[in-house]
Amino acid sequence: MRTKVAIIGSGPSGLLLGQLLTRMGIDNVVIDRASEDYILARVRAGVLESGTVALLEQAGAAGRLQREGLPHEGFRIAFDGRDGRVDLKGATGKSVTVYGQTEVTADLMALRRASGASSVYEAADVVLHDFDGDRPYVTFTKDGAAQRLDCDFIAGCDGFHGVSRKSVPQGAIQLYEKVYPFGWLGVLADIPPVDHELIYARHERGFALCSMRSSTRSRYYIQCALDERVEDWSDERFFDELRRRLPERFAQTMVVGASFEKSIAPLRSFVAEPLRFGRLFLAGDAAHIVPPTGAKGLNLAASDVHYLFEGLSAFYSEKSSAGLDAYSARALSRIWKAERFSWSMTTMLHRFPEARPFDLKMQGAELDYLFSSPSAQRALAENYVGLPF
Repeated sequence: MRTKVAIIGSGPSGLLLGQLLTRMGIDNVVIDRASEDYILARVRAGVLESGTVALLEQAGAAGRLQREGLPHEGFRIAFDGRDGRVDLKGATGKSVTVYGQTEVTADLMALRRASGASSVYEAADVVLHDFDGDRPYVTFTKDGAAQRLDCDFIAGCDGFHGVSRKSVPQGAIQLYEKVYPFGWLGVLADIPPVDHELIYARHERGFALCSMRSSTRSRYYIQCALDERVEDWSDERFFDELRRRLPERFAQTMVVGASFEKSIAPLRSFVAEPLRFGRLFLAGDAAHIVPPTGAKGLNLAASDVHYLFEGLSAFYSEKSSAGLDAYSARALSRIWKAERFSWSMTTMLHRFPEARPFDLKMQGAELDYLFSSPSAQRALAENYVGLPF
């Protein structure tokens, strides 16, 4: 087999890149070690920046999003008995859209099937070859038969644990990482959200977040220790703890119900540099991880795809390699700004086990300053809605 771009991974970044390339007439093949059903069962974030929405529109993948997505013009932060609102629209003229990552993935998968573009799921033993030369190729096993895919370029969109980044020689890549000493215990439940906007809560018992996937499906989180077990958290215990961490007016009106998904996610900040290795390019979670506090994970993947698609498009339409040559630097500039924002939100709102009284006072002062300074709110809002691509 031969194609122009081999895309490793069929999460949102791989599928979005594939859809943009297909619409441009650039042949591509998506390869994933997992099944379609497994990928669609993964529960992920759902707050989309306006730039991500625009990119999905460019890909022809925003029809259902425009019908079902929930525009949000602000969000709330509760702390020290106060309940403040960050006015995203008023501060920046922009908003975000709540639409689940699973739905984005499903929309892109449906478009790929309809286009006839090639996808290989449940591919075993995926190996990337000769990406440091002019003729890269990918080998894998499908249904017990060995396969080879020759290509011009390889896009590594296969996540933090994927083969793409692991294929890079150790001395050619620098990894930066911070692991946080807590996780998020999250539940999904078919109950109405406690509020029409997201609520972030800093509390002496730990952080909490009230989010949603739709007007009838809620996504709630509480900070927990890394050694907690999901099995020890009944729905009743979870909602009791969540209500303790929320302002009274929200705790009293919250509708509770049975969850249908419950999991604990550790928090990590991670960046790999550079993002280009000959004809291999890393994008999405293969290149970076952010703690979910700033709602940047999927949006950073989208900005990577934007830069990589621009480079590939120019290469095939204009015979110019300038965009590909600039990809790593352009993507990393935005990645580090988003990493900074996600780190700052996490630091400001969570209860760290090692925190001293001084640290807690600094958190309170940061939040107090935020809601006494329009300039501070504007800066936070600018980062939350997403910096320009």
